[in-house]
Amino acid sequence: MAESAVEKQARRVREFRQREQRILDAALALFLELGEDKVTVEMIADAVSIGKGTIYKHFSTKSEIYLRLMLDYEREMADLFQLPQIAEDKEALSRAYFEFRMQEPAKYLLFNRLEEKLVKANVIPEMMEDLHRFRAKNLESLSSLITARIDEGHLEAVPPYFHYCASWAFVHGAAVLYQSEFFQDIIQDKEEFFRFMMDIGVRLGNRGKRGKKRPESDSL
Repeated sequence: MAESAVEKQARRVREFRQREQRILDAALALFLELGEDKVTVEMIADAVSIGKGTIYKHFSTKSEIYLRLMLDYEREMADLFQLPQIAEDKEALSRAYFEFRMQEPAKYLLFNRLEEKLVKANVIPEMMEDLHRFRAKNLESLSSLITARIDEGHLEAVPPYFHYCASWAFVHGAAVLYQSEFFQDIIQDKEEFFRFMMDIGVRLGNRGKRGKKRPESDSL
């Protein structure tokens, strides 16, 4: 039975999106393996087994690929915050944030590096605005979590941005440490180190950690 015009269009859209995702996946793998500056559009096309011209049907420049990957990363976090089992459990949300940021340190550092380059070059400002809008939405979710835990007496009563900026600094430092060539030899059990850092990250900013004894009822 021949496809109808509607079915044919739906198939083309589906195939277009699938190919676009393959391009993004291949580009990310190459960026992580070789470094973004060494990767060309031709290399990405070869990895997907398509022509270079096909890449440009999806993305006008390599910078657009960068930003799309970064946007998808922030969208993943936004979706994570909306999961029922996480949205209803404030501690689970806190742990999910650290797990998300720290589960792939190389990816986190890549995106952090790319953002600095793109902001400096002032490329595709509308996509950069989208990125910052998603990030602001994620920070709103974190602020709500933080405010609730302050009200419950679990966290230090300071402005919420104290907490999420401290969390960002902790995650950033942990990611840099995790990727450090020097510390690769020192950190022999990376899986256990990851769990150790996660536990510290979740407790970061707990009430009573700045020299005051915390009541037993305030423990996590």
